[in-house]
Amino acid sequence: MREVIFTVREDEAGVRLDTYLRQKLRGPSRCRIQRMIREQLRPLGTGRLKPASIVRSGLRFAVAQESPLEDPLPEIPVVHEDEAILVLEKPANLAVHPAGRHHLHTLTAALAARTGARAHPAHRLDRETSGLIACGIGAWSRDLKRAFALGEVQKGYLAIVEGWPKNETFAIDLPLEIGAGRVRVRMAVGTGKPSCTEFQVLNRYRNSAGERFSLLRCSPRTGRQHQIRAHLGAAGFPVVGDKIYGPDETIFIRFTEGALTETDRRRLRLTRHALHAAELAFRHPLHGSVVTFQSGLPPDLSAFLQGLGDGFGEGFGAPLT
Repeated sequence: MREVIFTVREDEAGVRLDTYLRQKLRGPSRCRIQRMIREQLRPLGTGRLKPASIVRSGLRFAVAQESPLEDPLPEIPVVHEDEAILVLEKPANLAVHPAGRHHLHTLTAALAARTGARAHPAHRLDRETSGLIACGIGAWSRDLKRAFALGEVQKGYLAIVEGWPKNETFAIDLPLEIGAGRVRVRMAVGTGKPSCTEFQVLNRYRNSAGERFSLLRCSPRTGRQHQIRAHLGAAGFPVVGDKIYGPDETIFIRFTEGALTETDRRRLRLTRHALHAAELAFRHPLHGSVVTFQSGLPPDLSAFLQGLGDGFGEGFGAPLT
C-alpha cells in the first residue's frame, strides 16, 4: 500500500467527495469509493471527510491504495527555469495529476522528486497531449495560476485532424459542459459554459488512399476541458487518434478496459491523439515582462505527417473542394 495525494482544483470544486474520487479513479464502483473514503482516506490540513462532503478548491487529502504496476517516469525536458517559473516539455501519455490508473507515473510526481514539491503546474494538459506546461515555483505559483485562470496567457496548439476545413482561418464558438454520452469525461457541445477556439490551417495532406488530413494551429480563447478536441470533433474534423471525440466514443471504453481491437487501432491511426501544446506567452510573475516559449511537433507526430507525403497549403494551389 502507498498513499496518493489529491489536491482539488478550482474547476473540480462543488461536488461530493465520492463523486470527485469516482471521476479521478474511474474504475471502482461508488460503493467501493465510499468504503475507501471511510477506511483509507487521510485528510491533510482539514477535519474529517465523509463521502457526502462537498469538496472545495485547494482541499488536500491522501488515499491509501494498492501500488499499481506503472511505467517508470520518462525524461521530461526543461525548456526554461529560473527562481519563479519552470517550463517543461511534457511527453505524451504522461498524466499531470494522479487519476485513474496513473498515480506515480505523473508530472506532479516528477516535480516533487525534482524540486521537493516547490514547483506546481499552473495549468493542465490531457494525458495524451504533449508539449509545453508552465509551473510556478514557491510563492510565485499562485500568481502564475491566477494568470491562467483569468485568461491572461496566450496558448497555441498544433493538431493533426481528419479532413480539410473549407476556410484557411475559422473559429468555433460553442458552449461546453461535462457529461455527454457513455464516457463520463466527454464534453457535451451546445450547452454549458461559453467556449471559443480559433483555428488556422497550416498545411493540407492527402494520403495514397485519397484520405484528407490537415495540420492546424489552434488558439483557445477560453479554457474548458477537452475544448479543442470537442470543438474539432463537433465541426467534423476530429483530431487523429482521438479516442473520445474521434470515430466512436466506445473506443475509449475499450481502451480503458484494455480491449482495443485491431479495427480500433486502424481507425485511430495513432496510439495517442495528435495534439501538441506548441506556444505559451505570459507576463513573468517576477518582473512582469512578457516571456514566450515555443515547441515543435514531437517525433511521433512529425513521422505521421511525413508518412502522408508533402503537404500543400492554399498558397500552393491546394483544391478546397
